[in-house]
Amino acid sequence: MFSMASMTDVIFLLLIFFMVTSTFVFPSALEVNLPQSGQQTSLKPTTRIYIDKDLNMFATRGDSISAGDLMPLPAEQLQAFMQTVHEANPQEFVALYADEAVPYGQIVDILDKGAHSGLKVVLATKPASANYNKQTTQPETEQQTPTQP
Repeated sequence: MFSMASMTDVIFLLLIFFMVTSTFVFPSALEVNLPQSGQQTSLKPTTRIYIDKDLNMFATRGDSISAGDLMPLPAEQLQAFMQTVHEANPQEFVALYADEAVPYGQIVDILDKGAHSGLKVVLATKPASANYNKQTTQPETEQQTPTQP
């Protein structure tokens, strides 16, 4: 006689296996050192633009987040890329993953090109750690102890 209990156990174990191993998938092999922020959003944009510390730009479209799916994006093609994304889906959000070393003017330029294309561009940040929050809210003061002659 066939028992469904053993089949249910196997399916449950497979589900757990895939849930655990999916946490090991990294969003990209491109190293981008994101700035910290205390605010997080629930938006999950499917189009991403990456800028590394050397100001090289890369892009991904759809849910492709592996290193092989990164397309080099020359600065002169950025406006055309954003226009293409907007034409494909006018409600699309684009995430901008810019390294901390990228000049502020470069980020503003990309945000401006997104606005001209009709896209909503969100800046990706890493969550602020508890240590970072303490340092910004309560600066440490140094106390000097008097010395005895």
